[in-house]
Parts: sequence; structure tokens; C-alpha cells
Amino acid sequence: MTMRDRIAAALKDAMKSRDADRLSTLRLINAAIKDKEIAVRGEGGEAAVGDAEVLAILGRMVKQRQESARAYEEGGRLELAEKELGEIKVIEEFLPRQLSDEEVAAAIEAAVAETGAATIRDMGKVMAALKARHTGQMDFGAVGPRVKDRLA
Repeated sequence: MTMRDRIAAALKDAMKSRDADRLSTLRLINAAIKDKEIAVRGEGGEAAVGDAEVLAILGRMVKQRQESARAYEEGGRLELAEKELGEIKVIEEFLPRQLSDEEVAAAIEAAVAETGAATIRDMGKVMAALKARHTGQMDFGAVGPRVKDRLA
């Protein structure tokens, strides 16, 4: 079952159970995926968006909502922050389990060994290998400095 199928099934279930908050979040996910498909079609690419691209979209959506929730909390708008956190929970249902610190360290070591990286110049190769295998499982903004430290 593809990510699109899982999201469509969840959307139908939310409609049947009349869960308005979940339904609105799932519709936002569908809209983001369709926007990406339209952009790809405009560039002359294949119309369908694959699972890896859907995972990237979901990861961006989570990041956006975390930033919004933080801003709302700082502004004293707790009800809006809670709404954002609720959307994050729905989106995270479709993301793979996040790797622990130990698993991230092991993945970095494996990617370094696989690519034969020795210097900081090889950081791009290591990050590409990590993204190919662990999209949606780790925060690459936090992993980048760890790879840099490892190669330095």
C-alpha cells in the first residue's frame, strides 16, 4: 500500500467518523501532495509523486507546524499551539519511526564507510547516502553537524 493509498484510506475513515480536526489535516496533506504533482507536471516530469517525495512533504509539514506551535506559545496563543500540535500527531502517523541517537550514529558510520568519506569535502556524499536510506526517519538539519564533526 502506497503512502497515497494510506492517506486516502485515513481520509475516508475520518469522514465516516466525522472527526473534523483529523479530516482537515488529512485534506491539507492531500493538497500539499497535489501541489507537488502539479509542480512536477509543470516541469515536464512524471505526474505521480512517489513515496519518498510524500515523506519529504510530510517532514516539511511537521517542521512548519513545530515552528508555528513555538511561535504561538511565545505569543501566548495556547489554543492555536495545541491545534498545531494535534496536526503534527496526525501527520506523524504516516511518517516512519524516528531513529534514536544511537541509531543515527550507527547510520552515519555506515554511510561514511559505504561512501569511503575521509574529509569534510565528502560530506555531500554521506548526506546523500543518509537521505536515500533514512528519509523521514531523522532530522537532517541536526544530522548535518554530526556528520561534519565525524569527518573533521
